[in-house]
Amino acid sequence: MSMIKIDMNSPEFQAELEKTIKFTDKVNAQFGWVYNPQEEVNEGVQMGLARNKMMYKKRFCPCFMVIEEDGKAKSTDDRICPCKPAIEREIPQNGVCHCGIFCTPEFATNKRVELGMEKATYTHSRGLTEEECEILVNKNELNGDELVSLLEAREIGMVKFTLVDVREHMEWQTGHIKGADKLVPTSSFFQTLEEAKLEKDANIIVYCHTGSRSAQVARILMNDAYSKIGNLTDGIAAYPGEIER
Repeated sequence: MSMIKIDMNSPEFQAELEKTIKFTDKVNAQFGWVYNPQEEVNEGVQMGLARNKMMYKKRFCPCFMVIEEDGKAKSTDDRICPCKPAIEREIPQNGVCHCGIFCTPEFATNKRVELGMEKATYTHSRGLTEEECEILVNKNELNGDELVSLLEAREIGMVKFTLVDVREHMEWQTGHIKGADKLVPTSSFFQTLEEAKLEKDANIIVYCHTGSRSAQVARILMNDAYSKIGNLTDGIAAYPGEIER
């Protein structure tokens, strides 16, 4: 499957996005959920749902891969929004769905408090020692501050790694982390992975919108003998560094 590019400024996409926003509004109303206080999370998921609806005629969850089986498109884990795992397990247990767009009112309230605290206590990245760089770049899960520090350290030659965006081409155009080296979209993952020519023994850090797609990709890469894979846990949505548009 080749990389499919959708023009997010096209009238067709904008019309589908408008329908998708009405759809997610109705889902919230139906289940008594609310949107995530982080607007960028909701926007990213809505764009992904609209994109999947245009491509596959179904609102497949954008945080899971879509594969073709017997000539038909199918989401891994059968995730069609609002998905069964979110309704039956994720939201009752965690207060939020896997993609992060749908929350209980309690989760949203706590998240707003937490976001306020994060803003108050946030400190900018600091210079790392070579030893600290080595520890960070070999972590399986990184937060935004750690990635900011690693990118600064890479600029001055203290550490080497490849930063890979696994979102879609449309999302990349909207904005990507400054310093991202490769785009390997999940919708055409295996083909674009081959084209990316990543070294199996090199340090690779992957990211997506909220960390879920990239976590799946990290597992796939590790199963395919890539030995040093890190995931940006909360994705670009919570990244405090510079975004290139």
